[in-house]
Order: sequence, then structure tokens, then C-alpha cells
Amino acid sequence: MAGHSKWANIKHRKAAQDAKRGKIFTKLIRELTVAARQGGGEPDDNPRLRAAIDKALANNMTKDTIQRAIDRGAGNTEGDDMEETVYEGYGPEGVAVMVECMTDNRNRTVSEVRHAFNKHGGNMGTSGSVSFMFHKQGRLQLPEGITEEAAMEATLDAEPEEIEQLDNGALEVVTSPETFGTVKDALVAAGIEPVSSDVGLYPDNYTRIEDVELARRIIKLTDMLEDLDDVQNVYTNADFDDAILDQLE
Repeated sequence: MAGHSKWANIKHRKAAQDAKRGKIFTKLIRELTVAARQGGGEPDDNPRLRAAIDKALANNMTKDTIQRAIDRGAGNTEGDDMEETVYEGYGPEGVAVMVECMTDNRNRTVSEVRHAFNKHGGNMGTSGSVSFMFHKQGRLQLPEGITEEAAMEATLDAEPEEIEQLDNGALEVVTSPETFGTVKDALVAAGIEPVSSDVGLYPDNYTRIEDVELARRIIKLTDMLEDLDDVQNVYTNADFDDAILDQLE
């Protein structure tokens, strides 16, 4: 199982964003606003909003800023006219890429996304060309030393999908998007604070990347996509070898 590498990849993809705190906040505020607009402003009744709040808090966004974004979305006030769209494509050597966007100008967004693919040796695909490889899931990585029995006991009533063991021996709890918040609450109530947690698109199978130049090309593509104002998240089925990531640091 390439569990450990999955989290290494995620951390690497987020590193570029972490250096652009203001841009991250813009993306988080969009997600909070749209989640509240679509499902209401009560996180207990809106799993997507709950996940967005958790992510915002993890990125040190203040509670006041979070609440303003929620109020804006729940009240359908000015500025909540963003629409969601997802683009699919292939990166270098056929690596699958999913790009989640929020935009008020679809023509602008598709043009910018296509340009990024073309510039870095990829190409946009048609709807459904790679999305069948990915599924929306919640994933919570547990601290090292937590046993599978303890994780199962803590989360049994919350009904996680499965508990996986990562390459480093730690455990990862997999949930549906709807039960992500319930499972996380159950873990915390049991004294188990997740090391990492997120709801996102995860591929059923990964493509192992062991060539440093290929890895660099893929990362340049994902970085350029993530840097676009309309792009919220970028997902790929690339599984970078840890030694490759070390060379790219």
C-alpha cells in the first residue's frame, strides 16, 4: 500500500500554497461561502460546510472570518454568484489530473486551465475521461502508536468506510464526505487527535513516479494549476517515490 506516499504527495502539493497564505484564504472563503449557500449555514446539518470549517481552522483562519464567509453564503448576499466546475485531463506520461474550480467566468477559467495543461506537456480531456478513477472521500491520519482496535472502538458508531495502515505503520481512517465530521468528532472525543484530515478526491489506483525529471514536470503542472485564481483544488494519481521528493526539496 502506498499510503505514506499519498500523504507525502499531498503535503508536497500544499507546500506551494502554504507560501501564498492570502491566496489560500481566498480559496477557503470561497468554499465556505458556496458550502453555506448550497447546504445552509449550520455545520451540524451540512457536512461539506463542516469540512470547510475544519480546513479553514487548520490554516489558522480566524473564527470571525469564517463566520463572515458563512453568513455571506447563507444569506445569498452579493458576491455568492460563483459556480463550481471540474476539469479533467492528463499530465506528462498520461498521469490523471482533476481540477476543481469556482468561477464567475467559465470561459476565462477553461482557457487558463487548458493553457496550463498545454504548457507542461499535458492535455485537457472530455468530461468523464479520468473522473471514474477518483472518488470523494474523507481521510484522517492518526498519530503513530494508535492501534487498529482503538481506532475501531472510537469510530464504530460513526461508521467509517475502512481503516488502512500506512507505510510508516500509522493508521488512516477513510470516510464518506457525509460522515467525515462525525468520525472526526468521535476520534477527538476518544482522545485521538488526527495528524492530518481532509475531504478530497482520491484515486482508486496510483501511478508510481520514480523519475526525477518526470516528477518535476508533473509538479510544475499542478503548481501552475493551483496558482490560478479560479482553481480550488488539484488532484492527481501520481505517487512520487519518497527519494524523488527529497531530490525536489
